[in-house]
Amino acid sequence: MRRWMLLLFILSVLSTQAREIEVCHSCEVTSIQAAVDMAQDGDVIRIKSGTYREHDIKILNKSIRIIGEDYPVIDAEKKGTAFSIQANNFTMEGLHIKNISTSHTSEFAAILMAHSTNFTIRNNRLENVFFGILIEKSTGGSITGNRIKSKSVRQDNSGNGIHLWHSKEIKISNNVVSGMRDGIYLEFAGESIISDNVCRDNLRYGLHFMFSDHNKYLDNVFESNGAGVAVMFSKHIKMYRNVFKKSWGSASFGLLLKEINDAELKHNVFEKNTIAISADGTNRIDYVENDFINNGYGIKIRGACYKNIFTRNNFLYNSFDVAYTGRINENEFDRNYWSEYSGYDLNKDGIGDVAYRPVKLFSYLVTQTPEAIVLLRSMFIGLLDFSEKVSPIFTPKDLIDHHPQMKKIKW
Repeated sequence: MRRWMLLLFILSVLSTQAREIEVCHSCEVTSIQAAVDMAQDGDVIRIKSGTYREHDIKILNKSIRIIGEDYPVIDAEKKGTAFSIQANNFTMEGLHIKNISTSHTSEFAAILMAHSTNFTIRNNRLENVFFGILIEKSTGGSITGNRIKSKSVRQDNSGNGIHLWHSKEIKISNNVVSGMRDGIYLEFAGESIISDNVCRDNLRYGLHFMFSDHNKYLDNVFESNGAGVAVMFSKHIKMYRNVFKKSWGSASFGLLLKEINDAELKHNVFEKNTIAISADGTNRIDYVENDFINNGYGIKIRGACYKNIFTRNNFLYNSFDVAYTGRINENEFDRNYWSEYSGYDLNKDGIGDVAYRPVKLFSYLVTQTPEAIVLLRSMFIGLLDFSEKVSPIFTPKDLIDHHPQMKKIKW
């Protein structure tokens, strides 16, 4: 009797083991949607190399894995979304998805995932898409190793590479995004980690997030995007070891901070931007050991910025290290290195004996009259700046670094 019970148990276990469903043009199953329809929880759908002209593939409440061999092409033929997914414990990897249709009223995407948990989207190639990966009201996912590329020429006719909306605990890592409207966009998305991504040549922002608290942005590269990176209406943000580079234009910046509270920026590099950091309505931000190199403006503080601390940063060869409008509002600059500092250090303690005023009179004049920028580097402007440092009248007299460093800070 026990032997029969054991045999029945083994047979029941074997019957519930995951199946592998192969999809190819010469297989029994030739359609991805057909494979999904017959799949059960735990099954693997393996798509062989080839081109599959399918769109609006729906995956509903199925915990399955979809794996592509040699990057099979899923061509949506500009007919809508490629995959619409609502599933837990779901994985998609190794697919080449292309030709997603554009729309002014619908958010067509290569991969649209909603109301899902514990999902993985990795090592896919998305080409010529409207939205790349669009995540809505989902939790606990991983988006890693994907390559997302489009050739959008107008913002109103393009979507975002990776878009999170009302989601949390998402890991976005090692993705490369180019040619989209925004590389990575987060709205009402919290407790997530965005790391080791490269966003370049996007029409608007490399990274854009709003109303998204308690997130970490680590080791990303944002280069040659239309307006740089925009961080808005969020709190408890940590941005470490990122590169903000080559955002040039009258409305461009490396990083825009708008209504940000209680954040830390550390070990970031801002290089060759029109404005490295533009801050407006930011409070209690710690800027620690960042490099500002060859920017038009290093830091441009527009107003309503309270109790921010700038310490141990390197300001190297910027046209204007700091530009300021409004009152000081208890912001502190201390122990930074300024390449234009010409003071001395008689006691050899590594700290300049003369305090440094980083705000130039000319930056104040350019703020009031932008056309005056044509006078940059003239001898007359140099005399004006020198006289203002001796006896400040127009620039904030309390904006001063009392401990300027004599050597570039290493971190």
